[in-house]
Amino acid sequence: MNKKNSVFIATSLDGYIADKNGGIDWLNSTPNPNNDDMGYIEFTNAIDAIVMGRKTFETVCGFDGEWPYTKPVFLLSGTLNKVPKSHDEKVFLVKGTLTEILEQIYEQGYHHLYIDGGTTIQNFLKADLIDEMRITTIPILLGGGSPLFSELPKALKFELVKAKTYLNQLTQNHYQRKQ
Repeated sequence: MNKKNSVFIATSLDGYIADKNGGIDWLNSTPNPNNDDMGYIEFTNAIDAIVMGRKTFETVCGFDGEWPYTKPVFLLSGTLNKVPKSHDEKVFLVKGTLTEILEQIYEQGYHHLYIDGGTTIQNFLKADLIDEMRITTIPILLGGGSPLFSELPKALKFELVKAKTYLNQLTQNHYQRKQ
């Protein structure tokens, strides 16, 4: 079975995924009267599971409404020892190196993974474990915050396979890892 680790995320023009206070309200700065999902549903229909870090998990838990994921979520955390009871059977704590964690997930039959969360994405990139990225750029300059990218041990080449504009404002670029 082909294994694939994918990113689907939005950034500001200056490359941040959260503002200086960790906020993400700016993600809704472009009017979206028809609630266009910008390819998110199609993307999530193609994945088997989600891998996210603790900060992203806590952010999602703070959203109003029901738990938004129907796919299993594998939670990376160096500080948590268990997931909240409210998320039993939805969220699974995994520990180890990224390679060990991926093997645990693959052994359970999940092969196309959605990698989410700034630090998690950065760590997967540092280990050269990202196969594709869909990055939507929102036309706002935050001037600081949580960057999507960080220093890498070596250059990683990606190839643009598709670019699409949503709401006449947002550009989504789909890149695949070029080996």
